Amino acid sequence: MRERARVPLALLVPAGLGLAFLVLPLAGLLVRAPWGLPQRLAEPGVLTALRLSLQTSTIATLFCVVLGVPLAWLLARVPFPGRRLVRALVTVPLVLPPVVGGVALLLVFGRRGLLGSWLDSTFGVTLPFTTTGVVLAEAFVAMPFLVIAVEGALRGADARYEEAAATLGAGRWTTFTHVTLPLVAPGVAAGAVLCWARALGEFGATITFAGNFPGRTQTMPLAVYLALETDLEAAIVLSLILLVVSVTILAALRDKWITSA
Repeated sequence: MRERARVPLALLVPAGLGLAFLVLPLAGLLVRAPWGLPQRLAEPGVLTALRLSLQTSTIATLFCVVLGVPLAWLLARVPFPGRRLVRALVTVPLVLPPVVGGVALLLVFGRRGLLGSWLDSTFGVTLPFTTTGVVLAEAFVAMPFLVIAVEGALRGADARYEEAAATLGAGRWTTFTHVTLPLVAPGVAAGAVLCWARALGEFGATITFAGNFPGRTQTMPLAVYLALETDLEAAIVLSLILLVVSVTILAALRDKWITSA
């Protein structure tokens, strides 16, 4: 039996401190959770924010799947000039401060924006400070997670199945729906779950583009921010919900995103 290598103390100490730094704040949420947690969850304000968050994040995820899967396929399967630039632009929301993303959405979809003015004058459609605006803000920051996951799955899939389908006379659409999608279905599912989780936790772009109106645009992260000033226990309850969702998603995807020891 091979003897386990000794861990240098110079690495063990900072590693332990780093773990404590990440875990202690989460433990603080659990320790400070109110005793009447079920009753707090049933309060109208909490339920309203929870319901709105679930609805908007789900719709945003569906929107991202409809647009993001074809975009990922384009980046993975079709060589074209400027593909690296397009891929970089797709991933910009990952590193862009969410508040800046909200400002960018206002400049495009606001009443005086590039598209917003046309939508308002032609169809009477106003997107900022509406529930639809929440969906757009969440989709903007969450879609890169889906695109990256699906593109990675497409690059890892065996292209010979698609080539065989084309040889047998299947068209590109038939090959995509009957061969490609089943091959990368786990990657699409994983990307959709990560996309949904990111949309659920979105704050900066939402409050900038959609505002913070209870029952209309106040999602759970916004409710947490507001509750910190008036009701600490409500803020803890909402934070616990988001924590449980995040941990559940990471645990469900651990085999795909975390290399096993």
